[in-house]
Amino acid sequence: MNKEQICALVEKHRQAIYDAEAAIWNTPETGFREWKTTAYMEKIFEDAGYTLTRAGNIPGFYTDLDTGRPGPKIMILAELDALSSPNHFHAVNGNAHACGHNAQCAAMVGIALALKEPGALDDMCGSIRLTLVPAEELIEIEYRESLVAQGVISHTGGKREFMARGFMDGVDIAFMFHTSVAANGIWFDVNKGANGCISKAMDYQGVAAHAGGSPHKGVNALYAATMGLQSINALRETFVDDEHVRVHPVITEGALASNIIPARCGLSTLVRGSTLESISKTNKKVNRALAAGALALGAQVHIHDSMGYAPLNNCDLLGDYATECMADLLGAEHVVHSNTWSCGSTDMGDMSCVMPVIHPHMAGAAGSGHGDDYYIADVELACVRSAEGQVMLANYLLSDNGERAKKVIESFTPEYPSIQAFIDATAAFSNDRDLVTYTEDGANIAF
Repeated sequence: MNKEQICALVEKHRQAIYDAEAAIWNTPETGFREWKTTAYMEKIFEDAGYTLTRAGNIPGFYTDLDTGRPGPKIMILAELDALSSPNHFHAVNGNAHACGHNAQCAAMVGIALALKEPGALDDMCGSIRLTLVPAEELIEIEYRESLVAQGVISHTGGKREFMARGFMDGVDIAFMFHTSVAANGIWFDVNKGANGCISKAMDYQGVAAHAGGSPHKGVNALYAATMGLQSINALRETFVDDEHVRVHPVITEGALASNIIPARCGLSTLVRGSTLESISKTNKKVNRALAAGALALGAQVHIHDSMGYAPLNNCDLLGDYATECMADLLGAEHVVHSNTWSCGSTDMGDMSCVMPVIHPHMAGAAGSGHGDDYYIADVELACVRSAEGQVMLANYLLSDNGERAKKVIESFTPEYPSIQAFIDATAAFSNDRDLVTYTEDGANIAF
């Protein structure tokens, strides 16, 4: 099918796309809680005749659309979750779509309905798996860890959880378009990739005492944590520019009263980098800095690390094909395949370790990403054009006997030979231990 034919298929469902963007904007839910959003999307899919495979005890689902002709399987994804953003101008129950995932879901409505139109699959071979995935934003870690403890999930990121459940088995290529704010007239951008990260919680433990009457009997956990933070800041000039390291800790629990020496202080951070090696190296430095703060005050610090997301490496050839499609749709002057690197993180990085993926950005938003002013300003561009572009890319990959999809697959060398190998290897990033040991003679030994 040509561009005009594909756009006509999506155009038939313009109102459903607009309705979905507004409806999901008004019901923002954070990760692994997206039940209303899932139900909304399920109804649209089932009314269109899709058979769904539901995640069951967590939100999300997928469905396969088979062309009836042998060929590769591609996956198109959309993310269900919102952010905890109580100060956002459109916060609902403290949450808001301050990253535009509502636009992704709206575009997915257009994709799903267009692909059910007569003739939509005539030029394609293989199959398309449409996937609505939860919990991309790496937030509310304590809640997610409680789900792990209950056996509800095994991983705190939605895509990794879907990978572990077998929902991505047999997929050859995957892509999704993420909403962004236009810059310098660029509406569509495929970049080189993005940072990976680990999630890190730190608990400093001291001894409470009367702050005025007997402060010498206490061990100030807040002071220890503050020194740990200062030590981390002192490390920043050791971070290598090309590794794109980011460490941005916050205090999650501090002093309870000004007349009590704080016995506990909690910190949290993500440790980000462009490779798993750089993340590991930086995390060891951060642990030394945290231990130094504890040692200085005679406190203890306990760390709880969990694997966040692997670095995203966008597939060059798949990016080239997407750029060709979007240049045809939007005009070449509005499209770029750049060599830039994002220091944010996404769990599409997990998928990029085992299959060719792209995670390009599609304009249409306004405000600051993750900010209190973020919203979808141009639904036509962010949702309708996005749906058209993704159907065009699917058609481009799977037409002509899937030759372009096959070239993408042949061009890709996975970092890990299988999903399970990836999960097993990155499990080593999870850690739960004290950082300091005190001996009887008073000597202090870190690690």
